[in-house]
Amino acid sequence: MRKYIKPLKPVFAIRLLSGLTILFLGILPVQATEQLQESSIIIGMDMAIKAAKLKDPWLVGNKHSQDSIESLSIAAGSLPDPNMSLGMTNLAADSFNFGQEAMTNAKVGISQMFPAGDSLAIRQRQLELKGSQFPFQREDRRAKVTVTVGQLWLNAYNAQESIKIIDKNIPLFEQLVDIAEASYSTALGKTRQQDIIRAQLELTRLDDRLTILRQRQEMFQEQLSEWLNGYFLDKYLENQKSENREHTSGFLLARKLPDIKLLNPELYASPNPTSQAVLFEKISGHPALRVIEQKIRTSKAGIDLAKQQYKPKWGINAGYGFRSRDRQGIDRPDLFSVGVTFSVPLFTANRQDKQVLSAMSKTSAVKTEKWQILRKFMAAFETTKAQLLRLNERQKIFQSRLLPQMSEQAEASLTAYTNDDGDFAEVMRARIAQMNAEVDALNIEVGRQKAILQLNYLFMTNSDQIIE
Repeated sequence: MRKYIKPLKPVFAIRLLSGLTILFLGILPVQATEQLQESSIIIGMDMAIKAAKLKDPWLVGNKHSQDSIESLSIAAGSLPDPNMSLGMTNLAADSFNFGQEAMTNAKVGISQMFPAGDSLAIRQRQLELKGSQFPFQREDRRAKVTVTVGQLWLNAYNAQESIKIIDKNIPLFEQLVDIAEASYSTALGKTRQQDIIRAQLELTRLDDRLTILRQRQEMFQEQLSEWLNGYFLDKYLENQKSENREHTSGFLLARKLPDIKLLNPELYASPNPTSQAVLFEKISGHPALRVIEQKIRTSKAGIDLAKQQYKPKWGINAGYGFRSRDRQGIDRPDLFSVGVTFSVPLFTANRQDKQVLSAMSKTSAVKTEKWQILRKFMAAFETTKAQLLRLNERQKIFQSRLLPQMSEQAEASLTAYTNDDGDFAEVMRARIAQMNAEVDALNIEVGRQKAILQLNYLFMTNSDQIIE
């Protein structure tokens, strides 16, 4: 129990409360914030997203995969290497004398195989189509990184700003406790012991709430750090080298919440479900769907490739045989041979037919992937659209009515208590309700931005469009 030199009248206590509140809220937080900002890196959402996309190792690995496929496509269009052969034929087994028999010769041969039909060109085109998927995969990855990092930033921002709202109100609640103790100790007003206990309990609950929020803030910032990969720390250190200032590896989030613009805002004019034809037109350029379209083209090339197996494979060979002179010393003419080989695809039922059927089934399976993604996107749009529209309604209610009414209620309850015509518990309830309303308003605005991120992802063709 705090001791006072002389009793404080409620009016004087309220004036003291106002003065100290201004002192606490106007001077100390500003100084603390300035000190933190001097030693920490300030990161906005757009900067965090830029760093995450710049440092994403998945994008590097995907580019290497594309290079691999492109190299394979060049190799696939080349004929197989010719085969060379060296040998001796018709050598006499009794003497191994090269000149004994007329048919004995040292033979050099070469052969070249040609795949069936247009297999080489089709295989090369198939790999080129497969390689063309990778740029769309990377663009989709950048878009997903934008949404993921953006939501992490917003979650961390929400926790950070909620902490600031509570920190802003704690001095007020502490002064209310002092006033209640002073009023109770001097037997002035209607303050009861349970009011003091209630006020102290609310302060304890605020401390616990702050602990939970700091835990959430630290968790989201650590998750955000996974994506930053030291980018901003490096930039920060570069800027500080010339100034010889001490630094810290920590970072703060920018205090300003970004205002993300909706892509295709006309789709949100009505709460009614949007035409699927309109949605399909808007979504059709999405990189994830472009990837599937390239997969379908690749699979169709696989069908053409399988059909080439009905055609024969061809090969040519040529040989030159060197013969020695006969026993009388007369030169023997050398021998030259040439030939053609080819396959005869007679038994196609269990080989070529099944290969074509397999390629066609694979193409049908890839087509179903496209429709699955379309259904997923359309369902996600309607769900998130409904969520956004409700959040917009709540935002209007909070800004136009709820927050002003909460403020009026808090002031009225405090005025009534000052005039010895109100209950201290009601003052506490009103102030807590006002603080909670501010936190709820923050949650609504953050929720809106997260919903807009998700919706913009569905309609973007370039990842930079999401947060424009």
